[in-house]
Amino acid sequence: MNVGFLGLGVMGRPMALRLARSGTPLVVWNRTAARSGPLRAAGAEVAADPGEVFARADVVFLMLADESAVDAVLGRRSAAFAPRVAGRTVVHMGTTSPAYSRALEQEIRAAGGRYVEAPVSGSRVPAENGELVAMLAGQDDAVETVRPLLAPLCRQTFVCGPAPSALLMKLSVNLFLITLVTGLTEAYHFAERQGLDRRLFLEVLGAGPMASAVSRMKAPKLLAGDFSVQAAALDVLKNNRLIAEAARGSGTASPLLDACHALFEETVSLGHGGEDMVAVLRALEARTAAG
Repeated sequence: MNVGFLGLGVMGRPMALRLARSGTPLVVWNRTAARSGPLRAAGAEVAADPGEVFARADVVFLMLADESAVDAVLGRRSAAFAPRVAGRTVVHMGTTSPAYSRALEQEIRAAGGRYVEAPVSGSRVPAENGELVAMLAGQDDAVETVRPLLAPLCRQTFVCGPAPSALLMKLSVNLFLITLVTGLTEAYHFAERQGLDRRLFLEVLGAGPMASAVSRMKAPKLLAGDFSVQAAALDVLKNNRLIAEAARGSGTASPLLDACHALFEETVSLGHGGEDMVAVLRALEARTAAG
Protein backbone atom coordinates (compact mmCIF):
# COMPACT_ATOMS: atom_id res chain seq x y z
CA MET A 1 0.00 0.00 0.00
CA ASN A 2 1.38 3.38 -1.02
CA VAL A 3 1.20 5.95 1.76
CA GLY A 4 1.35 9.72 1.56
CA PHE A 5 2.35 12.10 4.34
CA LEU A 6 1.67 15.84 4.27
CA GLY A 7 3.19 18.09 6.92
CA LEU A 8 6.77 17.70 8.18
CA GLY A 9 6.77 19.98 11.19
CA VAL A 10 7.88 19.33 14.77
CA MET A 11 5.69 16.22 14.98
CA GLY A 12 5.22 15.30 11.34
CA ARG A 13 8.85 14.92 10.36
CA PRO A 14 9.82 12.34 13.04
CA MET A 15 6.57 10.46 12.38
CA ALA A 16 7.19 10.34 8.63
CA LEU A 17 10.80 9.33 9.21
CA ARG A 18 9.68 6.35 11.27
CA LEU A 19 7.32 5.29 8.50
CA ALA A 20 10.05 5.59 5.87
CA ARG A 21 12.60 3.70 7.98
CA SER A 22 10.08 0.92 8.62
CA GLY A 23 9.92 0.22 4.89
CA THR A 24 6.52 1.81 4.26
CA PRO A 25 6.35 2.97 0.61
CA LEU A 26 6.09 6.68 1.30
CA VAL A 27 5.65 9.88 -0.68
CA VAL A 28 5.82 13.15 1.25
CA TRP A 29 5.28 16.86 0.82
CA ASN A 30 5.89 19.90 2.99
CA ARG A 31 5.27 23.56 2.28
CA THR A 32 8.87 24.34 3.29
CA ALA A 33 10.68 22.03 0.88
CA ALA A 34 13.97 21.97 2.83
CA ARG A 35 12.32 19.94 5.59
CA SER A 36 11.88 17.06 3.15
CA GLY A 37 15.63 16.39 2.88
CA PRO A 38 15.87 13.84 5.72
CA LEU A 39 12.86 11.99 4.31
CA ARG A 40 14.51 11.66 0.92
CA ALA A 41 17.64 10.37 2.61
CA ALA A 42 15.51 7.79 4.47
CA GLY A 43 14.08 6.45 1.21
CA ALA A 44 10.84 8.40 0.88
CA GLU A 45 9.89 10.06 -2.39
CA VAL A 46 9.33 13.80 -2.26
CA ALA A 47 6.38 15.21 -4.20
CA ALA A 48 6.30 18.61 -5.85
CA ASP A 49 2.85 19.45 -4.49
CA PRO A 50 -0.02 17.95 -2.47
CA GLY A 51 -1.86 16.87 -5.61
CA GLU A 52 1.02 14.58 -6.54
CA VAL A 53 0.84 12.90 -3.14
CA PHE A 54 -2.85 12.12 -3.58
CA ALA A 55 -2.27 10.90 -7.13
CA ARG A 56 0.34 8.40 -5.94
CA ALA A 57 -0.99 7.23 -2.55
CA ASP A 58 -3.85 5.05 -1.36
CA VAL A 59 -3.75 6.36 2.23
CA VAL A 60 -2.75 9.96 2.95
CA PHE A 61 -1.78 11.15 6.44
CA LEU A 62 -2.26 14.83 7.25
CA MET A 63 -0.19 16.24 10.12
CA LEU A 64 -0.88 19.91 9.58
CA ALA A 65 -0.99 23.01 11.76
CA ASP A 66 -4.63 24.00 11.54
CA GLU A 67 -7.90 23.81 9.66
CA SER A 68 -6.88 26.26 6.94
CA ALA A 69 -3.77 24.20 6.18
CA VAL A 70 -5.89 21.03 5.88
CA ASP A 71 -8.33 22.79 3.57
CA ALA A 72 -5.48 24.07 1.41
CA VAL A 73 -3.79 20.69 0.82
CA LEU A 74 -7.14 19.00 0.15
CA GLY A 75 -8.19 21.69 -2.28
CA ARG A 76 -11.40 21.95 -0.29
CA ARG A 77 -14.13 24.13 -1.80
CA SER A 78 -12.44 23.87 -5.19
CA ALA A 79 -12.78 21.63 -8.23
CA ALA A 80 -9.63 19.77 -7.14
CA PHE A 81 -11.18 18.39 -3.96
CA ALA A 82 -13.37 15.54 -5.23
CA PRO A 83 -10.85 13.95 -7.59
CA ARG A 84 -8.11 14.40 -4.98
CA VAL A 85 -9.90 12.42 -2.24
CA ALA A 86 -12.01 9.97 -4.27
CA GLY A 87 -10.85 6.41 -3.71
CA ARG A 88 -8.37 7.44 -1.02
CA THR A 89 -8.35 7.12 2.75
CA VAL A 90 -7.63 10.51 4.31
CA VAL A 91 -6.17 10.32 7.81
CA HIS A 92 -6.48 13.53 9.79
CA MET A 93 -3.83 13.45 12.55
CA GLY A 94 -3.75 17.10 13.60
CA THR A 95 -5.81 18.74 16.31
CA THR A 96 -8.79 20.72 15.08
CA SER A 97 -12.29 21.34 16.35
CA PRO A 98 -14.55 18.28 16.45
CA ALA A 99 -17.17 20.18 14.44
CA TYR A 100 -14.64 20.83 11.67
CA SER A 101 -13.69 17.17 11.55
CA ARG A 102 -17.33 16.05 11.40
CA ALA A 103 -18.00 18.31 8.42
CA LEU A 104 -14.79 17.24 6.67
CA GLU A 105 -15.69 13.57 7.00
CA GLN A 106 -19.09 14.19 5.41
CA GLU A 107 -17.51 15.97 2.44
CA ILE A 108 -14.81 13.35 1.88
CA ARG A 109 -17.30 10.49 2.02
CA ALA A 110 -19.66 12.34 -0.35
CA ALA A 111 -16.76 12.66 -2.81
CA GLY A 112 -16.08 8.91 -2.70
CA GLY A 113 -13.25 8.86 -0.19
CA ARG A 114 -12.83 7.42 3.29
CA TYR A 115 -11.94 9.36 6.41
CA VAL A 116 -10.20 8.50 9.67
CA GLU A 117 -9.40 10.75 12.62
CA ALA A 118 -6.11 9.71 14.20
CA PRO A 119 -4.87 12.39 16.61
CA VAL A 120 -1.96 11.33 18.80
CA SER A 121 -0.95 11.89 22.39
CA GLY A 122 2.73 12.68 22.82
CA SER A 123 5.23 15.32 21.81
CA ARG A 124 8.39 15.40 19.70
CA VAL A 125 10.47 12.92 21.74
CA PRO A 126 7.79 10.19 21.82
CA ALA A 127 7.29 10.79 18.10
CA GLU A 128 11.01 10.22 17.49
CA ASN A 129 10.92 7.03 19.58
CA GLY A 130 7.71 5.56 18.16
CA GLU A 131 5.96 5.86 21.52
CA LEU A 132 2.91 7.92 20.59
CA VAL A 133 -0.61 6.90 21.57
CA ALA A 134 -3.13 7.16 18.73
CA MET A 135 -6.88 7.59 19.00
CA LEU A 136 -8.83 6.51 15.91
CA ALA A 137 -12.36 7.25 14.81
CA GLY A 138 -14.28 6.64 11.60
CA GLN A 139 -15.95 3.85 9.69
CA ASP A 140 -14.78 0.42 10.82
CA ASP A 141 -13.25 -0.65 7.51
CA ALA A 142 -11.30 2.59 7.14
CA VAL A 143 -10.02 2.39 10.72
CA GLU A 144 -8.88 -1.19 10.23
CA THR A 145 -6.99 -0.16 7.09
CA VAL A 146 -5.15 2.61 8.92
CA ARG A 147 -4.49 1.01 12.29
CA PRO A 148 -1.63 -1.33 11.25
CA LEU A 149 0.09 1.50 9.37
CA LEU A 150 0.51 3.32 12.68
CA ALA A 151 2.57 0.54 14.25
CA PRO A 152 5.97 2.22 13.60
CA LEU A 153 4.70 5.40 15.26
CA CYS A 154 2.70 4.25 18.24
CA ARG A 155 3.07 2.01 21.24
CA GLN A 156 -0.72 1.79 21.50
CA THR A 157 -3.75 2.62 19.38
CA PHE A 158 -7.34 2.98 20.60
CA VAL A 159 -10.50 2.85 18.52
CA CYS A 160 -12.89 5.48 19.86
CA GLY A 161 -15.96 5.01 17.65
CA PRO A 162 -17.35 7.32 14.97
CA ALA A 163 -15.79 10.72 14.26
CA PRO A 164 -15.31 13.07 16.03
CA SER A 165 -14.87 10.77 19.06
CA ALA A 166 -11.09 10.57 18.59
CA LEU A 167 -10.68 14.34 18.63
CA LEU A 168 -12.89 14.64 21.67
CA MET A 169 -10.74 11.99 23.35
CA LYS A 170 -7.59 13.90 22.39
CA LEU A 171 -9.00 17.13 23.82
CA SER A 172 -9.86 15.33 27.06
CA VAL A 173 -6.30 14.00 27.31
CA ASN A 174 -4.85 17.40 26.48
CA LEU A 175 -6.89 19.07 29.21
CA PHE A 176 -5.10 16.89 31.74
CA LEU A 177 -1.72 17.47 30.08
CA ILE A 178 -2.10 21.26 30.09
CA THR A 179 -3.14 21.44 33.73
CA LEU A 180 -0.46 18.90 34.73
CA VAL A 181 2.45 20.77 33.15
CA THR A 182 1.17 24.14 34.33
CA GLY A 183 0.90 22.75 37.87
CA LEU A 184 4.42 21.33 37.71
CA THR A 185 5.78 24.65 36.48
CA GLU A 186 3.95 26.64 39.14
CA ALA A 187 5.26 24.28 41.85
CA TYR A 188 8.80 24.73 40.49
CA HIS A 189 8.36 28.51 40.54
CA PHE A 190 7.01 28.38 44.10
CA ALA A 191 9.94 26.25 45.32
CA GLU A 192 12.43 28.59 43.68
CA ARG A 193 10.82 31.67 45.25
CA GLN A 194 11.00 30.01 48.68
CA GLY A 195 14.76 29.69 48.29
CA LEU A 196 14.74 25.91 47.96
CA ASP A 197 17.35 23.97 46.02
CA ARG A 198 15.54 23.50 42.72
CA ARG A 199 17.36 20.28 41.87
CA LEU A 200 16.51 18.82 45.28
CA PHE A 201 12.86 19.81 44.84
CA LEU A 202 12.69 17.97 41.52
CA GLU A 203 14.45 14.94 43.01
CA VAL A 204 11.91 14.79 45.85
CA LEU A 205 9.07 15.16 43.36
CA GLY A 206 10.55 12.45 41.14
CA ALA A 207 10.84 10.02 44.06
CA GLY A 208 7.22 10.38 45.11
CA PRO A 209 3.83 9.29 43.83
CA MET A 210 3.31 12.40 41.69
CA ALA A 211 6.20 11.50 39.36
CA SER A 212 5.17 10.66 35.81
CA ALA A 213 6.61 10.33 32.32
CA VAL A 214 5.58 13.94 31.76
CA SER A 215 7.27 15.28 34.90
CA ARG A 216 10.42 13.31 34.12
CA MET A 217 10.50 14.88 30.66
CA LYS A 218 9.72 18.43 31.72
CA ALA A 219 11.62 18.70 35.03
CA PRO A 220 15.11 18.68 33.43
CA LYS A 221 13.96 21.38 31.00
CA LEU A 222 12.84 23.60 33.87
CA LEU A 223 16.08 23.05 35.78
CA ALA A 224 18.24 23.83 32.74
CA GLY A 225 16.08 26.69 31.48
CA ASP A 226 15.83 24.67 28.26
CA PHE A 227 12.73 25.81 26.41
CA SER A 228 13.54 24.08 23.12
CA VAL A 229 10.33 22.78 21.63
CA GLN A 230 8.74 19.47 22.45
CA ALA A 231 5.24 20.95 22.47
CA ALA A 232 5.14 24.67 21.68
CA ALA A 233 3.32 27.12 23.94
CA LEU A 234 1.46 28.51 20.92
CA ASP A 235 0.17 25.02 20.06
CA VAL A 236 -0.84 24.50 23.67
CA LEU A 237 -2.82 27.74 23.54
CA LYS A 238 -4.55 26.54 20.37
CA ASN A 239 -5.46 23.28 22.07
CA ASN A 240 -6.63 25.17 25.13
CA ARG A 241 -8.97 27.24 22.98
CA LEU A 242 -10.38 24.14 21.26
CA ILE A 243 -11.04 22.45 24.59
CA ALA A 244 -12.65 25.60 26.02
CA GLU A 245 -14.86 25.87 22.93
CA ALA A 246 -15.98 22.25 23.30
CA ALA A 247 -16.58 22.78 27.02
CA ARG A 248 -18.74 25.82 26.41
CA GLY A 249 -20.64 24.00 23.69
CA SER A 250 -21.59 21.22 26.10
CA GLY A 251 -22.14 23.45 29.13
CA THR A 252 -19.16 21.93 30.95
CA ALA A 253 -17.33 23.84 33.68
CA SER A 254 -13.56 24.09 33.09
CA PRO A 255 -12.09 26.36 35.81
CA LEU A 256 -8.55 24.88 35.81
CA LEU A 257 -8.42 25.03 32.03
CA ASP A 258 -9.56 28.65 32.11
CA ALA A 259 -6.71 29.58 34.47
CA CYS A 260 -4.21 27.83 32.20
CA HIS A 261 -5.73 29.58 29.19
CA ALA A 262 -4.94 32.97 30.68
CA LEU A 263 -1.37 31.92 31.55
CA PHE A 264 -0.63 30.61 28.08
CA GLU A 265 -2.09 33.72 26.48
CA GLU A 266 0.34 35.72 28.62
CA THR A 267 3.21 33.37 27.68
CA VAL A 268 2.56 33.93 23.99
CA SER A 269 2.09 37.69 24.40
CA LEU A 270 5.48 37.84 26.15
CA GLY A 271 7.08 36.39 23.00
CA HIS A 272 7.50 32.75 24.07
CA GLY A 273 4.94 31.12 21.79
CA GLY A 274 7.61 29.26 19.82
CA GLU A 275 9.18 27.79 22.96
CA ASP A 276 8.22 24.65 24.85
CA MET A 277 5.11 24.71 27.01
CA VAL A 278 7.24 24.93 30.18
CA ALA A 279 7.87 28.51 29.06
CA VAL A 280 4.61 29.19 30.93
CA LEU A 281 7.16 29.80 33.68
CA ARG A 282 7.75 33.20 32.10
CA ALA A 283 4.11 34.18 32.63
CA LEU A 284 4.31 33.06 36.25
CA GLU A 285 7.52 35.04 36.76
CA ALA A 286 5.92 38.11 35.18
CA ARG A 287 2.94 37.89 37.51
CA THR A 288 5.23 37.53 40.52
CA ALA A 289 7.29 40.53 39.43
CA ALA A 290 4.13 42.60 38.98
CA GLY A 291 3.19 41.87 42.58
